[in-house]
Amino acid sequence: MMRAIGVLLAAGLVGLGSAGCGDDGDGDAAGVTTTTEGPATGGEPSTSGSTTAAEAPLDEIEIAATPVAEADSPTALVVRPGSPTMYVSERAGRVRPVTVTGAGRDRTYAVGDPVLDISEDVVADGERGLLDIEFSDDGGTLYVHYSLAPSGDTRVAAYTMAGDDVDTGSYRELLAVEDPYPNHNGGELEIGPDGFLYIALGDGGGGGDPEGNGQDTQALLGKILRIDPGNPSGSQAYGIPSDNPFADGGGGRPEVWLYGVRNPWRFSFDPATGDLWIGDVGQSEWEEIDQLPAAAGGGRGANLGWNEMEATHPFEGGSNPEDGVLPVFEYSHDEGCSVTGGLVYRGSAIPGLAGAYLFGDYCQGDVRALRVRDGEVTEERTFDARVDQLVSFAEDAAGDVYALSLLGGIYRLDVAG
Repeated sequence: MMRAIGVLLAAGLVGLGSAGCGDDGDGDAAGVTTTTEGPATGGEPSTSGSTTAAEAPLDEIEIAATPVAEADSPTALVVRPGSPTMYVSERAGRVRPVTVTGAGRDRTYAVGDPVLDISEDVVADGERGLLDIEFSDDGGTLYVHYSLAPSGDTRVAAYTMAGDDVDTGSYRELLAVEDPYPNHNGGELEIGPDGFLYIALGDGGGGGDPEGNGQDTQALLGKILRIDPGNPSGSQAYGIPSDNPFADGGGGRPEVWLYGVRNPWRFSFDPATGDLWIGDVGQSEWEEIDQLPAAAGGGRGANLGWNEMEATHPFEGGSNPEDGVLPVFEYSHDEGCSVTGGLVYRGSAIPGLAGAYLFGDYCQGDVRALRVRDGEVTEERTFDARVDQLVSFAEDAAGDVYALSLLGGIYRLDVAG
């Protein structure tokens, strides 16, 4: 859908919703919680979120967003396995190294010159741009997800690393998808616990999914895909994992892992449990968080309901599909306008947060957290920590968490005080 809020369009946010910005949270948000239904493949309930000695009630925790570095409209911050250097992607099409010196709160962060600049090939207006980067498990390959200039179509490509730099001549296109509209591009790339590459694609844009991509398993848009980029097959630049739900091509595209998403703006895997968490941007009224437990298939073949459902609510006369998986949490546009999915905290700097899922909202800006037990939200908190135009979360090798502002700031989340 098209947004009529000029200030947000001018900001060029990726992953927008469709209503005005909500008021700031006051620490006691009124989001609706629901029970997550297991994916169509069934399986045992997840044991994720079991209490640990380090956990503390969320209302006893105070955190601060400490500014540590600046970049030009950063969209992602990632760790390269085997290297002390982090890398930040900038929406215009550049990737820069981030060198960290020191320890604890005394660390300093230096953003270097670009190791990759594809800005001539990237369109960065509206909700488009260089949307995410990710490294292979061995650190030897950099994956990029961007909007191709001038069409805005989706491209996912791979580059070989040469030391700490990118071999710019090693470009290998993995995926090319035509986008009918300039919005709802998804953008996330994640190497899963299984070593495969997961790719988020929005429904292609427009209002209400006019192309019907969300529920069409033969379309790549409106999906999270799962491919094996290290083992090309035939004329394809990647292989299909044999346990993908439509791996044999029957019933859907073999790349599809799950479907029925509108604009999945940031998903992540809990490093302790393998559970998949997704922040899916809503249409006009509701934002949602989905949890797909690893013990129940990790979302394999799951239908998250769009465009029949907007979060737990029927959309324009729709109904929850028979195999529909409802979100574990939702909030209305009285509280924000566009969810920014985050990650499960497994660091040591804020031990009380252990096992809590951190997320936020682009308009609201406040950092928020959930605790989920057996598919039910048991705690919710909106912290005082605020990041304007909150566009992404990240974590370093030690598990410390960062929040990125599309305005340029990179913030580390610390214990307040």
